[in-house]
Amino acid sequence: MKQRPYIICHMVASIDGRIDCSMVDKISGDEYYTTLEKLNCPSLLEGRVTLEHYSAEKEPFVPTEEKPVGKPSVHVAVRSDAYMVAVDTCGRLRWPSSEVDGTPLVCIVSEQASEEYLDYLRGLEISWICVGRDAIDLPQAMEILHERFGVERLAVLGGGHINGGFLEAGLLDEVSLLLAPGIDGRKGQTALFDGIGDMNRPPVPLHLMSVEPLANGTIWIRYKTK
Repeated sequence: MKQRPYIICHMVASIDGRIDCSMVDKISGDEYYTTLEKLNCPSLLEGRVTLEHYSAEKEPFVPTEEKPVGKPSVHVAVRSDAYMVAVDTCGRLRWPSSEVDGTPLVCIVSEQASEEYLDYLRGLEISWICVGRDAIDLPQAMEILHERFGVERLAVLGGGHINGGFLEAGLLDEVSLLLAPGIDGRKGQTALFDGIGDMNRPPVPLHLMSVEPLANGTIWIRYKTK
């Protein structure tokens, strides 16, 4: 059996389970980052929406020719003890540099991404993993992340559809949840785990590891998934 990293989903949410970035910024402080440090996950993974909000350029990458890669591809631009992993199915994120906060980027895309986008990443000396014909093959991507990049522990930092994808694929080992003292309540906002289409899928049982109240009214809850 191929190996993958030990994966922890680390999130902050309002008490109704909503995770809109602008909203949670208003009801939480720096406890998200201080607790993240305690998880001992040097490598982090975020989805396209979160990265557009915090790290990537605002204008998307638009290829001059929509010619998909159409086959698996891996490029290791740099070796590091830690990576910022970006999940970007179609290859649309543009980057100001090859690093986010001093940590080298690894972009995970599907085979629907354009050849032009991979050339763009290569020019910036950004690593990539390209797997999955129509959508990213998350299990295979995690195996490659372990085998080719040496990632042993990985923190998945959302959003809701990325979290839902990892949950649906059975890839989460832990959930680390900061429940912030605030309520969103707005219709249609993304939940902590979202986007799973199988309406008959049973819920995933969790096993409580710890509960810790923090100084500002936030509660840190950790669960095992297995």
